[in-house]
Order: sequence, then structure tokens, then C-alpha cells
Amino acid sequence: MKTVKIGNVTIGGNNKIAVQSMTNIKTEYVDRVVSQILALEENGCDIVRVAVKDEMDALSVKEIKKQVSCPIVCDIHFDYKLAIKSIENGADKIRINPGNIGSEENVKKVAECLKYYGVPVRVGSNTGSVEKEFLKKYGKNEVSLVESALKNVSILEKYGVQDIVISAKASSVPLTVKTYRYLKSKTDYPLHLGVTEAGTYESGVIKSSVGIGSLLLDGIGDTIRVSLSADPVLEPLIAKKIIRSCGLDSNYCEVVSCPTCGRTEYDSIGLANKIEKLTANIKKPLKVAVMGCVVNGPGEAKDCDVGIAGSKDYCVIFKKGEIYKKVPFENAEKEFIREIEEIAKSL
Repeated sequence: MKTVKIGNVTIGGNNKIAVQSMTNIKTEYVDRVVSQILALEENGCDIVRVAVKDEMDALSVKEIKKQVSCPIVCDIHFDYKLAIKSIENGADKIRINPGNIGSEENVKKVAECLKYYGVPVRVGSNTGSVEKEFLKKYGKNEVSLVESALKNVSILEKYGVQDIVISAKASSVPLTVKTYRYLKSKTDYPLHLGVTEAGTYESGVIKSSVGIGSLLLDGIGDTIRVSLSADPVLEPLIAKKIIRSCGLDSNYCEVVSCPTCGRTEYDSIGLANKIEKLTANIKKPLKVAVMGCVVNGPGEAKDCDVGIAGSKDYCVIFKKGEIYKKVPFENAEKEFIREIEEIAKSL
């Protein structure tokens, strides 16, 4: 499996899954773009992509780079000169489609610039950009998507480019999954996962979770972007949750909680939400349970480091499924938080 270094982040091989997002502000507005990138970094984004529509956008990359820590990927279409200008101004990676950059001579110029500066490139296809030759030959399916992407990869390989990341996205979750499974069988380049045009926040989260999650569980994917028609700052938060749900990151506090039922006599849902917010910045493997009642709570959360269950009069705090202490209801939340903090310190 090949690896690709993007600034200070390496993807592929046994490296961790890198989380990506993209700014939605014109790149020449440096201050606003930097502010958004810093917010993305704060929410766990490893790599940020910016759109380069004109020369001012390309020139602005140099100043943006001075103010942020994460690698910057420049997204370019149609104008090979903007690709070169972005690389010259410090882009850590570019995203192009060789098929829309123009003549092969233009692609060659971009390839030479990539090699000279040691900058990697992402090449990909999606259901809206598959060449007609592949649609005619295979139809609109995983084969045409993959063959289109690999054709564009081969153009860059022809001119000696080797640091390549590939994507092949669809807005259909089943097609996305089939496409990446097929792509994985055809290449050992690192793969960028995503469900393109996934939609607004709720539907986008669901489609991305099912699509990206299925592939990660198959061992496919090296970097991911959750594409949402929403504030980009939300994207890395969801991406991290997907990665964690797939068991690919253990350095965080997992909060498990029951859905409640008629036996529940206290606001366990409210407490679960509060605990999740309070533990969001814990970067150690910790599992916490907030359960509705003492009937099933401790047993169902036996693998948790610490948990709580209770009633309107009292709550029990338990560790590894064994009741540790019984406390009056009015003191339960405070005691529970203190126990979490103590365990987190000891890890």
C-alpha cells in the first residue's frame, strides 16, 4: 500500500484515517478563510481544501499558510496555470481532473511542477464527470467511475507523478460503496472517501455514515470528507464520530446511554447530553454510561469504566458493571462528574 505525505500529514499504509473538509468562502478573503480553517482545526480537521477560481485565490494561499497548522489542498478546475500558481504559493496538495485541464501539454506542465515542488495530487471522478467513452462502454456504474478515475491517473503517471490520491464518488450510497470496493481491487494508491452531494445536515450525515462507515469497516479508505450542505465546521465532528464508531480511534471518551423507557424516573437523556459535552475534549480511551434505571443499567454497561443509573430518589454509580456507591439524587450528577474526572486523570 502506497503512502502519500500531505504537508505534515501522511495517509495510506497503517497511518490513521485523516479527516478533511473544505472552506466555503472565496479564498482571496484571507482573514475569513483563516478563521474558518482554525475552527475546522479545532473540531479535529486534519486537512483543509480551498477553492482556487482565479489568480487572487492562488496568491492568497501563501498568506493563509502562515496562519494555520493543517495542510492546505487547492481545488482547481479548467485552468492549468492556477494549478501551477497554487503549487508555487505553497499548496500542500492540489485536486485536479487532468481531463478538464486542457491539452496534454498543459497536464505535462502541471506534472513537472508537482514533481519539482514535491507536491501530491488528488485525482478523481464522480457521477457527473465520467467521460462519455466509459459511459457508452459500461453504463453509469462502478466500472465506468473507476475506469474514468484510473485513466486520469495514468495521464499523470505518464509524466512521472507518483504521489497520487484517488477518489471516485457518487451521490448514491450503494454505488459509492460498490465503486470504492472495485477501485480498491484495482490500485494501491491511497483512497479519499466520500459520498458526493450527500445533502443537507440530517440526510448528509446518514448517507455519509452508511457509505463511509461501510467502506471503513471493509478496511477501505485513507482519508475522508463528510460533505454536508451545512456549516463546514460540522463536517469533521461527524467524520470523527464515523471513524470512532468503526473502531478506528480509541483515544476519546465514548458515552453510551439507554433510550429510556417507562421505568426511567430521572432525566437521563439530559444528563447524557451534558456528559457528552463535558467529556468532548478527553483524548484518552474512556467509556462512560448514563443509564435510565438500576434494573438493567449496570449489567448492560458492564464494559464501561464508570456509569450511572437511578431513580427519582437516588442513583447508583457503578464501575465495570459493579455498583460502587449509592448517592442521593440531588448529589448524583456532581458525584458522577467527579468520578469521571478522577478516572480520566488516572489514565
